[in-house]
Amino acid sequence: MEEAALGSKTDNPSFGPTQNPHRIGYSPGGSSGGSAAAVAAGLCDAALGTDTMGSVRIPAAHCGVYGFKPAGSRISQGGLEPADPVFDAIGPIARDLDMLERLSRIVSDFGEGVLEGGGARLIEHGVEINPSVTKAFDQVTATLQHPPAPLKLDYPNGRIRFAGFIQVSKFLAGSLKEVPGLSDQLIKLLKYGPARSADDWEQDQKILARTREQVRAIVSEHGFLLMPTVPNPAFPHSVNEPATQADFSCLANIAELPSLTLPAGCTDDGLPIGVQIIASEGHEAGLFAFARIIDAKLSAYYAPPSVGE
Repeated sequence: MEEAALGSKTDNPSFGPTQNPHRIGYSPGGSSGGSAAAVAAGLCDAALGTDTMGSVRIPAAHCGVYGFKPAGSRISQGGLEPADPVFDAIGPIARDLDMLERLSRIVSDFGEGVLEGGGARLIEHGVEINPSVTKAFDQVTATLQHPPAPLKLDYPNGRIRFAGFIQVSKFLAGSLKEVPGLSDQLIKLLKYGPARSADDWEQDQKILARTREQVRAIVSEHGFLLMPTVPNPAFPHSVNEPATQADFSCLANIAELPSLTLPAGCTDDGLPIGVQIIASEGHEAGLFAFARIIDAKLSAYYAPPSVGE
């Protein structure tokens, strides 16, 4: 996993990089990259991760498997060292929806509500999105009987994600201040939150509050919100992680709603791409039922070459 669960690459300074089973030398995503890589590689049937701004769903998408972030209030946080107590939720990762739902029902308070409405899809507001991701997402929306309503949030996705990062950085800086031996990179990230001015912090909190209100209203009115899981496919460990990786996934954490990612296709050279759905709290059964409809139409899951042999 990432050091202190802060990051989306899983190149731990103490233990080295975790490899993406679909391509050695590439990141599995993060922060729970080890869990997703282990599941994708067939080392286990399922694994748990923690999701602060996408840390279960981002690696699940990059490794071509399925991941679920429960609403934080519907799963125990016992034993978790949170990166942020508001955003964090423990969530499972698996290679199919049956196993993912079985585990989700065991570990979380699983509501039986159904999804009603035609849904909404998020317009990429200020996000640089890879053409392969756009193509896969368009194929997902094309499978639906009614096209989801295109909606845009009040703030650019990157600004929302940055406000969330500042909150996480500020909390972690306090909880890790007495911990010795932190890497220089982590120390750098932990300085952002405390260094934020009072006026900027107040604006960050306004952005998070408005985004929470808006996402919850969209889901309540339209039944669900559909978007890419990550704006880009997996990337080499030799480059810096894209700053935009959590631009979509952070919205479920900020809104404190359940979200599920499933395979949606791949790039021309075979790297997995994911799509995610956000639903209302208490409608977890409906979320999984809708995911099954998309999953059956796409049939997009495929094992890494070495696992399929």
